[in-house]
Amino acid sequence: MIRDISQYHQQTKHHPYRHARALGYMDWKTQPDPFRRFTGAPGHRLAFGSEAEGPLWDDIYDPAGQKAQALGKVSVSDLFYYSLALSATKQYMDNQWHLRCNPSSGNLHPTEAYLLAPPLDEIHSDAALYHYAPYEHALERLVDLEEGTSKALFSTLPAESCLVALSSIYWRESWKYGERAFRYCHHDVGHAIAGIALSASLLGWQTRVLEAVGGAEIATLLSIEQQTGVEAEHADCLLALFPADSDVTSPLLDGWRVPERVLAHMKRRPHAYVPNRLSEDHHDWPIIDQASRLSEHPARIGVSSWRPSVTSFEVEPPARRTVSARAIIRSRRSVQAMDGTTEMDGPAFFRTLARLVPTEGRPPFAAWPWQPAVHPVFAVHRVRGLASGLYILVRDPAQIESLQSVMTFDASSSVAEDVLPGLPFYLIKAGDFSDSAENVSCNQAIASGGVFATMMLAWFQGPLEERGAWFYPRLHWEAGMVGQVLYLEAEAQGMRGTGIGCFYDDSIHELLGIRDLRMQSLYNFTVGGAVEDPRLSDLPAYSHLRISE
Repeated sequence: MIRDISQYHQQTKHHPYRHARALGYMDWKTQPDPFRRFTGAPGHRLAFGSEAEGPLWDDIYDPAGQKAQALGKVSVSDLFYYSLALSATKQYMDNQWHLRCNPSSGNLHPTEAYLLAPPLDEIHSDAALYHYAPYEHALERLVDLEEGTSKALFSTLPAESCLVALSSIYWRESWKYGERAFRYCHHDVGHAIAGIALSASLLGWQTRVLEAVGGAEIATLLSIEQQTGVEAEHADCLLALFPADSDVTSPLLDGWRVPERVLAHMKRRPHAYVPNRLSEDHHDWPIIDQASRLSEHPARIGVSSWRPSVTSFEVEPPARRTVSARAIIRSRRSVQAMDGTTEMDGPAFFRTLARLVPTEGRPPFAAWPWQPAVHPVFAVHRVRGLASGLYILVRDPAQIESLQSVMTFDASSSVAEDVLPGLPFYLIKAGDFSDSAENVSCNQAIASGGVFATMMLAWFQGPLEERGAWFYPRLHWEAGMVGQVLYLEAEAQGMRGTGIGCFYDDSIHELLGIRDLRMQSLYNFTVGGAVEDPRLSDLPAYSHLRISE
């Protein structure tokens, strides 16, 4: 039995001579259903959006520049269609499978989403709790909120707000990945948070993780607190979505808690709808249950959010890209093979990096209430005008000296100074590190065949000692958010990216000279020119519904 979350992290590391424990084969008889449904719950079919409409990709980072849409069927439909919905159907011979706007390790999708909203035009006349069903692109209505309960909930939030909550079903990932699956589930949460924040920006809305709300409160709010067993959902986070011109520094959000009247209402209501069974049988991984218990988020009092010190970067290209943001979001795919030849222009590369640095009001990191812990190291292979080598992006300039105490780099001058003055991007060591990137990524050629590979280093020991084990999943959320931006920026430049969850943890630390637990590698990523598989056919995402999207 593990006694602390650091033990879980150490035990689930991959090594060249031994991977973390998993079943070792694919047990297709127990493959979990990737779609949760609540039997008997009233369904509300949502509308399908248009990829040609809305802001351009370069405008998506300014939600205040978009006209705020009113809450209703159209806006809620778009929110989910451009964040968590199906994006394509793939076919190989007689086999079909679905892709989504939000990525997931192994396309297994442990993340579930819920909506708490006031009365919505053309959906329901009362405030309610809904579960989002991506297979049908529909809302399943689980609980109606009486008027007093609704007022207690939404009157404490900015006007025209709604709440989105995320939960994880660990079994969907552990079925394939075994004990390391807990990490992958929380990468997926981070991808989903970023996807929701960027989709909200299309609507002129801002997003904020409500950091003071505890896991038990969220579980009660979603009526999942009575779920038990391997297929149970575990509450992750609660997000507030509100018009971007609202005062985001307001105490309405800093330290916001679910009103007791709302929790009492959800506790006494009957659990009317039963979630579907996902598998006929299961393989237990007790270490995941232990890690989940150890890292449960307690409710907190008197919390105030961190604000970025960087206000902006001049990151716009000389000629604005005319591609629709909606098209970029729905075209996101995980690359399976890289061509090994595609190059990226230096200015385009630096613009991508600038999107990863938290700046005031810019999604998705405006949703993140904590000081950045993740600082990606880039193995640059094929960026025009930039020498191959290892580089670090310091996502909070105030942490430069702290980072230099862990790894060696010269921060006297950014290598991006002539293109993006002030961008904190520094050379660690020049040279060709393509073989190293491949080797530490479980010998996967996608890490060497792209334009660059990324190793996401995070402060580890300090945040866990300062905040507690509940912050361990949040380190992975932050890495997933960084990955989501890399995915979409790659698409905007005609390339593809993919997350790499299989990597040799300590081999990365050795490569960078990290000798203790102050920093740990949490996630790898790569971007480059994709090699498409001609054996696969593409079908519309919702062709199974026999309707026109």
